[in-house]
Amino acid sequence: MPDVSISAAEFRSLYDRLRSQHHASTGDRVGTLRLITPERVRAAASQVREGRTASMAARFEHEPCADNPEPTAHHCDPPPTGADAPDGLAFALDTLSLHIHGDADSHFDALSHVVYDGTLFGDIAPQGWTPDEVADLCMDAVAGQGIAGRGVLLDIPRVRGTDWLEPGDHVTADDLMAAQHAQGVQLGEGDLLFVRVGHRLRRRTLGPWDAAASRAGIHPAAVELIAQRGIALLGSDGNNDTAPSSVEGVGFPVHVLAIRALGMPLLDYLEFENLASICESAGRWSFLCVIAPLRLAVGTGSPINPIAIL
Repeated sequence: MPDVSISAAEFRSLYDRLRSQHHASTGDRVGTLRLITPERVRAAASQVREGRTASMAARFEHEPCADNPEPTAHHCDPPPTGADAPDGLAFALDTLSLHIHGDADSHFDALSHVVYDGTLFGDIAPQGWTPDEVADLCMDAVAGQGIAGRGVLLDIPRVRGTDWLEPGDHVTADDLMAAQHAQGVQLGEGDLLFVRVGHRLRRRTLGPWDAAASRAGIHPAAVELIAQRGIALLGSDGNNDTAPSSVEGVGFPVHVLAIRALGMPLLDYLEFENLASICESAGRWSFLCVIAPLRLAVGTGSPINPIAIL
């Protein structure tokens, strides 16, 4: 594998360049979602032709494993039966507890999630982490009304002729360009970009592994191309970031560049296998995408179930 490492100085230069070139204005709290205009949402609706839907979320898992040591706790209380059953109406009930930013469940990263050099996007210093200070960057403010737009799936293993990228491998800007050409789709301003690395298929085939230590992801330098194309939101079936990191001293460089520098929300650990099959059979890789996260006033993220509609 070629050397893809980036020095601390090179990363700082890239971070400063993206931040200065693509920061909307002082005090910006919306970030790249501002690129999804009503006109672009209406245009995205024209992507619906077959009337087919596909979830881009993985099922919650409840057993601990290598990449999910603290799985979702879901307790279902069945309705009373037998002698305890009441006459007439009864209810079954559920209780759910989960760690949002893990390495297994599909989730949304809000702009309040990443602190770099002591500040959040928009140069907010989260001292005390009070609602007044960070609420504009949290889940409800960022995406409480939902997100809809043109989704584009770029299937990198398909273009490379393999089932998945091995842990530690990087999606480069050249990979993204090659996928656009091979799939006959062009990224446009305001698009929701989804990058498949095959993480879910590898996990299902070979079993879970310590994804925090080793996983395929997007190379930090590719974020510059993503920013140039005016992408509004980025998602992957992995963490978006490769592990180990290619950047000296920065563990999650794509998170830093996307969320902190650009104000671009991320969706981590999605599931693309069903959608990729539908796109392959339909012969197109763009679709209407609807995202409806939980309305958490000061949340840094949310479990998510993005829906592609073709």
